[in-house]
Amino acid sequence: MGGSRSRRATVAGRAAGVLGARRLAWLLLAACLAAHPAAAQTGDDAFRAIVGELAGANFRQKEAIAEQMLATGHGAVRDVLTALLEDRLFEREDDGRVFIVESNEEGLATFRLLDPATLADAGTISPDRLDRIITNNRLRRFLRTGIARFDASSPDPGVRLEAVRELLRSLDDATLDLLRGRAAVETDPDVAFEIETALSVEALDDPDPGVRLAAVERLSGRLNPVVHNRLSALIRTTDDGGFAEPDEAVRAAATDALWQIDSRRNVYSVLETVAFGLSLGSVLVLVAIGLAITFGVMGVINMAHGELMMLGAYTTYVVQLWMPDHIGISLLVAVPAAFVVAGSAGVLIERTVIRFLYGRPLETLLATFGVSLVLQQLVRTVFSANNRAVTTPAWMSGALRFNEAFALTYNRLYIVLFALIVFALVLAVMKYTRLGLDIRAVSQNRTMARAMGVRTEWVDAMTFGLGAGIAGVAGVALTQLTNVGPNLGQSYIVDSFMVVVFGGVGNLWGTLIGGMSLGIVNKLLEPFAGAVLGKILVLVVLILFIQRRPRGLFPQTGRAAESV
Repeated sequence: MGGSRSRRATVAGRAAGVLGARRLAWLLLAACLAAHPAAAQTGDDAFRAIVGELAGANFRQKEAIAEQMLATGHGAVRDVLTALLEDRLFEREDDGRVFIVESNEEGLATFRLLDPATLADAGTISPDRLDRIITNNRLRRFLRTGIARFDASSPDPGVRLEAVRELLRSLDDATLDLLRGRAAVETDPDVAFEIETALSVEALDDPDPGVRLAAVERLSGRLNPVVHNRLSALIRTTDDGGFAEPDEAVRAAATDALWQIDSRRNVYSVLETVAFGLSLGSVLVLVAIGLAITFGVMGVINMAHGELMMLGAYTTYVVQLWMPDHIGISLLVAVPAAFVVAGSAGVLIERTVIRFLYGRPLETLLATFGVSLVLQQLVRTVFSANNRAVTTPAWMSGALRFNEAFALTYNRLYIVLFALIVFALVLAVMKYTRLGLDIRAVSQNRTMARAMGVRTEWVDAMTFGLGAGIAGVAGVALTQLTNVGPNLGQSYIVDSFMVVVFGGVGNLWGTLIGGMSLGIVNKLLEPFAGAVLGKILVLVVLILFIQRRPRGLFPQTGRAAESV
């Protein structure tokens, strides 16, 4: 009896012990689960505290704080350092907390705040309640290097490539150790090539002439500016008449490498100049298309054409004021809006001024010049005489980089494409629509067209409106290359007349070829003759050309051509 009780007690005790152990295990697990988010929260709080120290720190202290942030390995380090580099890190005046601003573009009524640790939305605030955390050139260089070190181990090869190129600009012992470690595991050939370039640049300081010679041979033909500067330093003479590089073989190899690099850079420089000429030519084509239509059909020398283009540019500015949160699509909205505004202004000018002056080209020139002054003063009254900046959308920012010596900005590429699209649309309108048929009929023989029932007065109004609308569209494109101001049109009116005369009055294909040609020639002459003398030379050559071919490259048959 006592033994059975004892056994039962023993079993009960063991069961209780098991239950207690299980209960303890569950309690420990629950404590761990509860402690995990708390630990994460503590990590975020600690990171916020480090970021908050930036508000009252000087520039040297900010470098130390940035190093401390990098050492934490926190997931938001790169975003915070990038925000600091891009002037998007602000201190809130109310409580001294530091936040990332999603966008600090001019004209925004409120800034959207992001938490620096979690990058979560932290609400919106008026810009005047924030103080920007400032940087200087030294700190920005440090931040770029720090971000590049962070990006060097990114899974994205493109990010790693840009990181290595950034690190190449500021090589130190820590950077070289990082690059040597990456060289052993790097799988992308472009990134490995840039790492080899960086290590070869470092090898130029090796005491062994053989190592320096091998490094020069590896660097031969590489277009990175750092490589060019380091090789140039090797053959530079010293104050005592010697050379920075004592070994003659290394100097000879460096001289040959520099010659190869300079030859390739000259080729790419010419290509870049031609590309700039194409973008300038595209602008001239956009400006001159409308002028070619009105001049070819109506025989009107429209000196207000530049101001109609200016109206299109100001329309773009107003559209962005109405769409501050949709800058990306504002240009797409501005194109039809500018066409309507400038086209309506053109129809109004034709109906109120030009219709009474047909057949008197000198008087139309003077009248439209007066209209241009009126439009300039109107813009000054409404918008003031100060220039207005139009924001470039994100999809037009940046550059298409082919190598270290050749890159094309996206905004210029888009302008070339835009000019070709507008040209194709105008060509289609002129060839395949009733309006285009009427315009061509009037341009060839106005009297016969009127006899066939064509309403020539209506065609004149629509033609002038079409040309003015295209000028407004050209103004939209110009906002991506220059500031918007009352004198915007004066810079292009003379060049646009040159394009029309050179290509052939009223001929669209002549306008396209003439605009592109003059744009490329202007840009090719600028490095040798300068901008002003280059334009003078182009004008002299154009005058000589017109002496031989008075009707331009592609003569236009009809009333306007017969009067030349």
